[in-house]
Amino acid sequence: MEVFAAKPDSTNTEILRMRNSILVKRNIKKKKKEFLEDEKVLVGNKISEGHENFVMAYNMLTGIRVAVSRCSGVMKKLNDDDFKTTKKLSFNMDGSELTPSSKYDFKFKDYCPEVFRELRSLFGLDPADYLVSITGKYILSELGSPGKSGSFFYYSRDYRFIIKTIHHSEHKQLRRILKDYYEHVKENPNTLISQFYGLHRVKMPFNKSGIRKVHFVVMNNLFPPHRDIHRKFDLKGSTWGRITKLDPTKEQNLAQYTLKDVNFLDRHESIKFGPHKRKLFFAQLEADVALLKKINVMDYSLLLGVHDVKKGNTFELSQKLSVFDPKSNDKSILINTNPRDIDREFDLPSNVFPGRSKYVFYGHDGGIRATNEDNEPMGEIYYLGIIDCLTNYSIKKRLETVWRSIGHTRSTISALPAHEYGDRFLKFIKVGTSSSKKKSS
Repeated sequence: MEVFAAKPDSTNTEILRMRNSILVKRNIKKKKKEFLEDEKVLVGNKISEGHENFVMAYNMLTGIRVAVSRCSGVMKKLNDDDFKTTKKLSFNMDGSELTPSSKYDFKFKDYCPEVFRELRSLFGLDPADYLVSITGKYILSELGSPGKSGSFFYYSRDYRFIIKTIHHSEHKQLRRILKDYYEHVKENPNTLISQFYGLHRVKMPFNKSGIRKVHFVVMNNLFPPHRDIHRKFDLKGSTWGRITKLDPTKEQNLAQYTLKDVNFLDRHESIKFGPHKRKLFFAQLEADVALLKKINVMDYSLLLGVHDVKKGNTFELSQKLSVFDPKSNDKSILINTNPRDIDREFDLPSNVFPGRSKYVFYGHDGGIRATNEDNEPMGEIYYLGIIDCLTNYSIKKRLETVWRSIGHTRSTISALPAHEYGDRFLKFIKVGTSSSKKKSS
């Protein structure tokens, strides 16, 4: 009996061992999948301690915070020297009379601070609100532009401002056109052109033996922190290569794509404005393009985000963001603080930025509401603006025009002289802006 009893016991033990092994493997696989899902970034790369660009992002935001706080006092009338002035700051872990303790050592350069202070005022930004946005929590999500510009984007603490790295040529271009841009903003408070709030540079150690210099701008984030964007388009008026290939199995989740001109045409999309808003939109568009022609700029586009009122919002962000949120500037606290995941409900504001509502294209919940031919509201809110306005039509672009024109119709290619580019851009946007009645007729 003892012999026969041993066999089922050993068999049961073996079965139990195999069962436990399978369960352990399943549990490991499940946890690995959950981890990957949690870490997956739908748009951009979540930055945490140890990420190659965490130090750069931290240095940028720290420099902006200190530079803006130092640029205060009674505003004076700008003169020509203000468009050439630069201010330098040095940061280290010990701090100084001019700068607080910093997590890393770096140097910071602030370009034309009085001019950009004036521009922030023209754009309706309260100095205290702007400073609060840049101070404290640092949202460290990195949105790369692989292939073409190689630029990266970072967010301010409340998701309202974008910090974008730019090439040295773009930095020089912005300084070159700054006076024209400033005068345009004064005359056109409702301009659709990107709102520039600051131009800066960080210089920091790189690979232990080298020095890295990074130029960047602070801009408006067209898309709101409190509204989902259900469709977005980047429109240049060019059709050659201007298509985003969609995965048919993910057609229902368009929010993860940035659609382009051919997608806009194929989907029979339109910007739905009634007579009143169409008139305002076209007048501002023409004035803005006139400036871009004057300063010899091309390759810009209209960024258009569409919020469907019927679909509403979720509390899920379209990308994973992390927050650097130290409790004080104490050196030990700074060094020991690491980024954490963001919570949209508690970390982001639930309304638009103060001061924006008085402007035509931000007047409805931070955007502009679609209307029909009777100027009555429709079910979409548009968040829109002209972006990437720092590409000069240089000799290199002229050669590209000649080369592309050999194998393609000139009117379809992207690289065109500023006047041609502007005319084509205007025509495309105007043709694509119609009422629902026109569309159905």
